[in-house]
Amino acid sequence: MAAVALVCVPLVERVDLANLAMLFPLAVLYSALRLGRGPAVFSAFLSVATLDFFFVPPHLTLVVSDVQYLLTFLVLLVVALITAQLAAGLREQRDAAERREALSRALNEVASELSAALTFEQIHDIVERSLQRTFGARGRIAQEGARDNPRGPYADERAADRVLPLHAPMRTRGTLSVWLNDPARGRGPEFERFLETFATLVAISLERVHYIAVANQTEIEITSERMRNAMLNALSHDLRTPLTALAGMAETLKMTPPALSEKQMSLVHGLHEQAVMMSDQVAKMLDMARLQSGKLRLRCEWQPIEETVGAALRALSPRLAGHRVRTALEPDLPLVEVDAVLIESALRNLIENAAKYAPAGTTITVTAAVHEACLEVSVEDEGPGLPAGREHELFEMFVRGDASAGTPGAGLGLAIVKAIAEAHGGQVRASPRVPAGARFTLSLPLGHPPQPPGESS
Repeated sequence: MAAVALVCVPLVERVDLANLAMLFPLAVLYSALRLGRGPAVFSAFLSVATLDFFFVPPHLTLVVSDVQYLLTFLVLLVVALITAQLAAGLREQRDAAERREALSRALNEVASELSAALTFEQIHDIVERSLQRTFGARGRIAQEGARDNPRGPYADERAADRVLPLHAPMRTRGTLSVWLNDPARGRGPEFERFLETFATLVAISLERVHYIAVANQTEIEITSERMRNAMLNALSHDLRTPLTALAGMAETLKMTPPALSEKQMSLVHGLHEQAVMMSDQVAKMLDMARLQSGKLRLRCEWQPIEETVGAALRALSPRLAGHRVRTALEPDLPLVEVDAVLIESALRNLIENAAKYAPAGTTITVTAAVHEACLEVSVEDEGPGLPAGREHELFEMFVRGDASAGTPGAGLGLAIVKAIAEAHGGQVRASPRVPAGARFTLSLPLGHPPQPPGESS
């Protein structure tokens, strides 16, 4: 305004006052573009006062001697105010466009950085760096159900200026908390839209990183399982032949004259038992490798479960000599479509497991009944029972119960039972027996067995 007044001073004698008044809106326009709406309105009133004080007689006073100057002042004020409003509006639009461009550029940079992130820590660092760079703010991600969320002075969501849910396509991945160092920078719809889009990008990145971790873990597990199965298969094949030969030689040694002394016979008998036991373990490892190879083809036929249970008990009769065995099979049980060899192997493993852990002289009970479209065969013992809360773990490979110390075995029998049950579309479960012992139940789905020839419908 002072510059305009100085320009007008040498022109006051040569230019009409109405024309001089047209120079003052230039100062208002400059104020509106540079300083905003408030200073521009102030400049509009100041321009009228300056024109009256310095250039309208009587000079150096705000008194108006001629009423016609009031019309000039009014027109000047209206023009100045309109100029201020329009110029300030243009300035605000320009500033808003620049802010939108800056936010869009920031979002593009964030999206580019997040696309290269491979861990949660990298995503969290990108979030903090981006918010600090764009708004001078601090941010923190709290993952849903995570135990290792960042701690520190920005760990309390209740003190945050904004808390946004991280909604990903599959599920909510957590929350994003934002602390503003300058609350004035966090106002306006552009800021809210930026945060919403920012949170969406972060949520998608968290979900992508999660599934990358799941895929990597799955690949590691598959590779480990393949290596373990290959090792089991190789070891089993290499050990089976010499163990069978060792058992055969021990048996031959017992029958070859001259007769062995009682001490020698005891040693040979122990050698034979250990060789047979190790041969059984090798056979289980071979069965496990075959079941997990995915190449096992079931030879299913309609079978009476009574025959399969009887075959398993007959095969284990030497090992059950020190126990009482009781069977309780419901009459008229339906046929089941199973691979008889595999189901007999599963039952042998369950009964043998009971014989291992139940004290001598106790009762082992085998029951069979129909329950909810399934045929269930249960083996109960009076042993030490099951580890509380770990019943499902007993069916994993090489996992044994708490009472397994001093009991021979490798922890494969129950894993084989589980694999056989699942191959038939069934399941196996463990539960405690009251008052003591354990119960293992093999559940097989019932089908629609064929009717005997000649039987009427």
